[in-house]
Amino acid sequence: MTRSEKYDKTLIGTTAGFILPVIAALLFWLFSGDNLSLAAYFRKIVKADILTHIISLSVFTNLALFLVFNRLDMLRASKGVLGITIVWAVLVFAIKFLV
Repeated sequence: MTRSEKYDKTLIGTTAGFILPVIAALLFWLFSGDNLSLAAYFRKIVKADILTHIISLSVFTNLALFLVFNRLDMLRASKGVLGITIVWAVLVFAIKFLV
């Protein structure tokens, strides 16, 4: 069993597709330059009404992950990334239009 066969699982793609945008959002907070706590930063982006923008930019990192999995012919993992990306998109729409 090769390494790509070992990690070609939908759960791996789903987990990676969830964690990578969270890391990207934390990097946005880290490099924001305001020296705010995480809670204060969250309040600031909610007050500025850019929460959905931050989430969307964070989820954009899943495109690179999807392409890497696709290039390595890890189609089950790609399916997991695509599925969790759709969940993220539904979350963005729910926040934008329901809140």
